[in-house]
Amino acid sequence: MVKLINEVNMQETTRIAIFKGKEIRKTIHKNEWWFVIVDVVSALTDSVQPDGYIKDMRRRDPEISKGWGQIATPLAMSTSGGMQKLNCANTEGIFRIIQSIPSPKAEPFKRWLARVGYERVQEIEDPELATKRTRALYKAKGYPDAWIEKRMRGIEIRETLTDEWKKRQVGKDKDYAILTAEISKATFGMTPSEYKKFKSLNMTGESLRSNDLELIFSMLGEAATTEITKNKNVEGFDEGKKAAQEGGAVAGRARRDLETKSGRRVITSENYVERAESVKRLGKKKSKQEN
Repeated sequence: MVKLINEVNMQETTRIAIFKGKEIRKTIHKNEWWFVIVDVVSALTDSVQPDGYIKDMRRRDPEISKGWGQIATPLAMSTSGGMQKLNCANTEGIFRIIQSIPSPKAEPFKRWLARVGYERVQEIEDPELATKRTRALYKAKGYPDAWIEKRMRGIEIRETLTDEWKKRQVGKDKDYAILTAEISKATFGMTPSEYKKFKSLNMTGESLRSNDLELIFSMLGEAATTEITKNKNVEGFDEGKKAAQEGGAVAGRARRDLETKSGRRVITSENYVERAESVKRLGKKKSKQEN
C-alpha cells in the first residue's frame, strides 16, 4: 500500500514528502508542488548514485535529454550546505521521467503523485488542511502536544516575518536564507547549518528547533526582527540584514541572561528527533506487550 504524503516545514519553503520510507524534497512553485529530481530517482531505483543514474538515463533516452530544459527547473532547496538550487520537476515532468525508469515502483509512485496533487488542490481551497497535516506528522513522529503547539506558533511567526520581507523587497529565497542565518547566529551563536552539525541532525528532514527553550528563543529572534523591520520601515536587503542582526541580538541577550541566572545552557547537542522516535518505539512495544 502506498504510504501517503507526510510533510514537515523546513528551512524556507522546502518540505519533505515520504514515499515507501524514502524522503523526497519538494517545494511550491507556480502554485503547485515541484519535486527534487534526484530524490525521486533515488526512491524509484534505490541507486546509491542517483546523479549518475540520471546521466545514464538521459544517454539512453535522447528524447528526454532533448527536452530536459523543459522538465528540469533549478529551485532553491535545503541541503547540507544550506539553501542551494537543485533540479526540480512538477508532476507532469516527473511522469515523463518515470517513463524512462524501469521500476516496479513506477505505478505506485504515479498513484502517490496523484494523491499529492489532489492534496495540494485541497490545501488551496482550505489552507487549514496543510496545518492539520503538519500537526499529524509531528504527532506521528512522537513529539508531545506542548512542543507541537509551540512549533506551530513558530511557523506562524516565521511566515509573518517572510511576508514582511516580501512586502519590503528584501529579496528572494536565497536572501531569506542569509537573513535567517543572521538571526540564528545572533540568537545562538551559530548559523542553522552549523547548529544542525552541532546536533548531528539530518540536514534535510529533521527539525533544528528541538527543545522548548530553543523554540522560544527562535520565535523571539524572528518576532523581534519582524517588529524592527516594521517599526524602522526597513526596505531592501542591506537594511533587512541589519534588522535581522538586531532582532537576533534581542533573543541572544535574553538567552545569555537566562543561562547566567539559571546556570544551565539553552543550546544543547541533544537530538530531540531521536528522543521522540525512541519514545514512540517504546510506546508501540508496550502496547504490543499489553495486547
